[in-house]
Amino acid sequence: MQNLEWLLLLISIIYIGFNRPINLQLKKNYVIGLLVGVLLIHFLFNGYRWQMIPAYFLWVIALITAIKQSDRKPSMALKVLKIIGLTIVIILAVALPSLLPVFDLPEPRGEFTVGTKDILLELDRDELITADKNDKRSFMIKVWYPSKSMDGEKDLYVDQAGRNGFAVKYGLTPSMLNYLDKVDTHVFRDIEIADGTFPVLIFSHGYNSKANSYYALLSELASRGYVIFALNHTYESTGATFPNGDLKYFDYEFASQIESNTWHIMEPVVEAFKSDLSYEERHPIIKTGLTTYFVRGMVERWAEDIVDVVDELNQWNQEGFFQGKLDTSKVGVFGHSRGGGAAGESLLIDDRIKAGANVDGVQWGRIVDTAFDKPFLFISADWPEEKDDLNSHAYINKSTAVFYDTRILETGHSSFMDIPFMIPLEALSQAGSIDPTLGMEITSNMVASFFDKHLKSEPIDMKNLDKKYDMLRMNIYSGDSIP
Repeated sequence: MQNLEWLLLLISIIYIGFNRPINLQLKKNYVIGLLVGVLLIHFLFNGYRWQMIPAYFLWVIALITAIKQSDRKPSMALKVLKIIGLTIVIILAVALPSLLPVFDLPEPRGEFTVGTKDILLELDRDELITADKNDKRSFMIKVWYPSKSMDGEKDLYVDQAGRNGFAVKYGLTPSMLNYLDKVDTHVFRDIEIADGTFPVLIFSHGYNSKANSYYALLSELASRGYVIFALNHTYESTGATFPNGDLKYFDYEFASQIESNTWHIMEPVVEAFKSDLSYEERHPIIKTGLTTYFVRGMVERWAEDIVDVVDELNQWNQEGFFQGKLDTSKVGVFGHSRGGGAAGESLLIDDRIKAGANVDGVQWGRIVDTAFDKPFLFISADWPEEKDDLNSHAYINKSTAVFYDTRILETGHSSFMDIPFMIPLEALSQAGSIDPTLGMEITSNMVASFFDKHLKSEPIDMKNLDKKYDMLRMNIYSGDSIP
């Protein structure tokens, strides 16, 4: 809760609970003036948000109590009912704005301020997800980039389609997310890009998520001197707002269609992990699952989107906003969850991409039969030992260059997103018990240091991160030391 929200709530509760002695000390007009004044100040500096409705209800009770100032004592039964009712409202008044707060995102720590810009990429290949055979693939890209300016409009947290899609996903109404307007993203729209040329990173989000859900991570990397093209995979993200006003959402019908009747492929995989099979005996079973389950097709589709962005980099560097700003010889790719799998897949199929990172995603597809030939970073959440470790088989050959296998303790799958800041309750956020700010610091330092070393060629010893953070576990495999 914000400070003025706490003040409004506390003053209302205190007056309701102690109105008789307060009335002996203060005149009615002073009490009413105080209550009205606090509400107006709250609206002026914080603004209305629906999470405060129970607190507003308490304020109304306090105001009515101040106006009436009745000396009549209620019966014991009525008094008990009032206490129970007020207790319930007070719990709601504290819980709602605390569970869904106007949250603080970490401020970028790099030398640059951060700008964002939206790009629509329209392609000449068929759109496979929609039923219309004339549809061509197109998707939105949100670019985070380094700047030296703060002379611009703050970027709103999550666009309208993203909010609408998020609301549908979690059974909310879109208006319940209007409070996100109050979140300071520390990012400015369409401000001037900094002087110089910058390495390029391409980012792929998680399934039924979107790039706007990763402000903390992406803005930190941009502040360290990277231009990040964050893809929004149309129909498989929560939603995308197009320049013409079209809103395109996650296609639940398509998702159900591609997943239908496929679980039988994974049942032997699950059983293999439950059995007493050795790693060698289990491997061919897991390999079949990794290469034939429906998610492989999704990862390959998303990797194609990534390659399409790489195709456009030279053109964007020759004209327009990013003219002369992109170092197209230094291109890296990374992603979260299934987007992490897509990042790894794109590294296998496009030689223009020089390094890749997978943040807590399963690496479905062809990797189980081959190895990366470029530097690769895998960051895992702190999964329990009983979880089926598919990547222990997917990454059996690791990389002929260098492979970093890392784990951040006490993290969950959503620790790498903004969710633990947005929903500060571990049971709901599924972000683990780690402090969200520390978790994001470790993650962003890991990703930044990896690309600083392998794209910028800076003399960085990655082992120093392992020493710096007690919550980090790291194994490094060079090409000549793969088990």
